[in-house]
Amino acid sequence: MSESRPDTVARMVAEAKEHVENLPGERVAAEIEGGSVIIIDVREEDERLLEGALPNAMHVPRGMLELSADPDSPLYREEFDPGGRLILYCSSGSRSALGAYTLQRMGYGNVAHLDGGMMEWKRDGRRVEMVGFG
Repeated sequence: MSESRPDTVARMVAEAKEHVENLPGERVAAEIEGGSVIIIDVREEDERLLEGALPNAMHVPRGMLELSADPDSPLYREEFDPGGRLILYCSSGSRSALGAYTLQRMGYGNVAHLDGGMMEWKRDGRRVEMVGFG
């Protein structure tokens, strides 16, 4: 009888990345410029305050993503469009990959994430908006 090993974060992120669209910063920048995309920042508020955010990003902390994206949830946010283009990002690309995979499982068909996250975005010298509380 083989023993089942519990998942690790690394395995869960790797699985998510196998199932979602992993976008480089240049592709995300092009989609933002094209204008028909919703950028979702799944980082915590303190990360946003310290590092800024991608231009016009909607803030939905990773812990609230499913509740915000489920139309049957009392916390549903109307900005979520199951038929629209959604790109998630976090600091390094792990939480956003997990979040994108979760949204796919919830019926969002056109979802992707910024592979490398904010660290790649800033490393490439792309524009960042500073944010305040709220």
